[in-house]
Amino acid sequence: MKIPLSWLKEYVSVSLPAKEVAERLTMAGIEANVTEATGRSWDKITVGQIVGLEAHPNADRLQLATIDFGQGQSTVVCGATNIRVGDKVPFAQVGAELIDGHSGKPVKLKPAKIRGVSSEGMACSEKELGISDSHEGVLVLPADAPVGVPLAEYLRDPLFELEITPNRADCLSVIGVAREVAALTRQEVRLPSSSFDEAGPEIEKLVSVEIADPDLCRRYCASIIDGIKIGPSPAWMQQRLTACGMRPINNIVDITNYVMLEYGQPLHAFDFHKIGGSKIIVRRARAGEKLTSLDGVDRELGPDMLVIADEAIPVAIAGVMGGADSEVTDATTSILLESANFQPVSIRRTSSGLKLRSEASIRFERGISPELTLPALWRATQLVLEISGGTAAKGMADAYPGKREATVIRLRTSSVRQLLGLDVSQDQIVEVLTPLGFQCVPAGPENTAVTVPYWRMDVNEPADLAEEVARIMGYAAVPTTMLSSELPRQEPDPVLPFREQLRDLMIAAGFQEIITYSLTSHEKLTKAASAENAIRLANPLSAELEYLRTSLRPGLLSTLAANQKYEDAGIRLFEIGRVFLSRGNDLPDEREILAGLISGPRTALSWLGDKGETDFFDAKGTVEAVLGRLGIEAEYEPTVEERLLPGRVARVLTGHTMVGIIGEIHPKVAESFDLLPQPVALFELDIEKLLSAVGSKRRYRPLSRFPRALRDLAVLVDVQVPAKKLLEIIRGVPLVSQVSLFDLYSGTQVPPGKKSVAFRIAYQSDSHTLTEEELVAAENEILSRLAKDTGASRRA
Repeated sequence: MKIPLSWLKEYVSVSLPAKEVAERLTMAGIEANVTEATGRSWDKITVGQIVGLEAHPNADRLQLATIDFGQGQSTVVCGATNIRVGDKVPFAQVGAELIDGHSGKPVKLKPAKIRGVSSEGMACSEKELGISDSHEGVLVLPADAPVGVPLAEYLRDPLFELEITPNRADCLSVIGVAREVAALTRQEVRLPSSSFDEAGPEIEKLVSVEIADPDLCRRYCASIIDGIKIGPSPAWMQQRLTACGMRPINNIVDITNYVMLEYGQPLHAFDFHKIGGSKIIVRRARAGEKLTSLDGVDRELGPDMLVIADEAIPVAIAGVMGGADSEVTDATTSILLESANFQPVSIRRTSSGLKLRSEASIRFERGISPELTLPALWRATQLVLEISGGTAAKGMADAYPGKREATVIRLRTSSVRQLLGLDVSQDQIVEVLTPLGFQCVPAGPENTAVTVPYWRMDVNEPADLAEEVARIMGYAAVPTTMLSSELPRQEPDPVLPFREQLRDLMIAAGFQEIITYSLTSHEKLTKAASAENAIRLANPLSAELEYLRTSLRPGLLSTLAANQKYEDAGIRLFEIGRVFLSRGNDLPDEREILAGLISGPRTALSWLGDKGETDFFDAKGTVEAVLGRLGIEAEYEPTVEERLLPGRVARVLTGHTMVGIIGEIHPKVAESFDLLPQPVALFELDIEKLLSAVGSKRRYRPLSRFPRALRDLAVLVDVQVPAKKLLEIIRGVPLVSQVSLFDLYSGTQVPPGKKSVAFRIAYQSDSHTLTEEELVAAENEILSRLAKDTGASRRA
């Protein structure tokens, strides 16, 4: 919201510097900054007065204007037709920097000879001054502009740029901000006069208003002015609109925008002769209805959108934008002025659905009072009569099905003291609230009945009134006090450091962290995981962000697909995030998951040769390394999952608890995500279950002082016997300190139904150096146990 200081001064006396006013507004909760409205220096440009006008001797469309600029007089060639003798205009002397009216680029004014007549200077338009794009005529200044004064000094007008919070829709207006300034500086607000003559026929004979859907429209007011003349609005109005960031259009449209900025109430003007049946109907749009809006776009309307219609068709999208069929044009002579109040949520949904945001919709979305409609309509009607002429109908059409009583709050002075920690009296509270428009009636020494003014839709309870007291008195007045007791001891959350530890371990393993949205599409969930327990948003932004994710897989696979085409080396990604599982009518079950993904070459391109592509075992190795560093002993059991490749899926168990899963993505799933035809292995670990599996501190075990002996052992065993079982048997033999699987073979050199499994076994004692006899005995013990439990035999 932008407000020139000169406009603000019309409603409240301001003697403080603009920056101090902005500071007080900011400290009262309305962030304000001050800039210069013009933003240009305008060197060598002064206020001049036209003292003579003559026709150009060699051109029919040019004039010779003699201008008094204070330091002398100069005759310039001018093509504008809107100037008269006595007008005050901006006069640029030779050397002044202007904006070229045709190219829009800065140029320096030079002496010129136009059609044989010398011209040293220029009477400037708004575009040449850089104020706006208007180049149709010279900018005519107010009659009281002092001749010879530099234009920058005369037009210098500090501009307040305000950041209005969503709850303060009343401050999206000059009068609303004036009320704040008045309360902060102990001044009174002066509202503009809105009286006018009603010389036309009674409005009931001209138009009727029907609100078919009162749940979406609390009030609809209208006035009719006949015999108007469309033309440009006055220069002072155009300058104010331009300073506030709005483009002047014509006198009627400019008046509706001006009053909207002044009062905060959006208005709209219809060409009354284009309203069919002389009836306004406020209703929901019907299925299949369309409307061409003022921006020339054909828009399809939905049944949840509110429209302003005549007896036949919609003529405007309520609270958002008018329709082209009822637009005010140069031929318009009779208008219907609309001032209405619409339901904020409805306007928000309509403007979002149509992707059509306007100054009107912004105000309606934040919630403005229905009591504001009539004062704003009176003001707009008065300005139309003053500027555009015409005759106003008697009375106003006013349909008001949503009328409510004014809000009255019982305020206890002790409650204000308790909330603010500030020792205030009842008199001080009344003194603060009254300038803001609150009517305060004492009801005893401690109680006050406070009637909330209609424009303060954000005040509903005693705490809101206490806030008003605090911000007007100044937050600096609230005393600083120490806590009455010690700060509570911090209860550490073990998940936080554990999460960071997991993140460090994954990065150390060569993975890169990604962060994806918690929202995804039903299609991606179905392809990558399961959408069975997925929770759908009531108002999703798009189909791509419609469901809360039940797995981290969609984000990982989508990220992999986006990066595969740009990365020749292997890709290793991980994410730590929450998944959301439905629990019926209860809040969702939120689980924090560590998920990782690996794909592509196992090593970078090297002269040493190709080490192959990553697969299930690389993912399993990563999980083993991470869990090993955490001190978690895990087991891995084969399992089946629909979207993972059969034979390459394993559950991760700690004890009897499943803490995660490892597997390769099924080729059909990979194809649905447009992945390259290569293995993609992933793993998922439940962080909460991992944390509970982390044991107590590991005990120190000294290294043996005696050497270890290494022996390789290859055995033949049935193909269905897992290597895990063999490893467990070998580890259970005394003197075995370490064992690792290094070869697995099945083929022509082994019997059918058998496989060869080779282990490297380390033997070591803590008390002495092992002898050959002890090593042979230990190896025979291993073979004996393997034969007994699995039927394995030594491979020759």
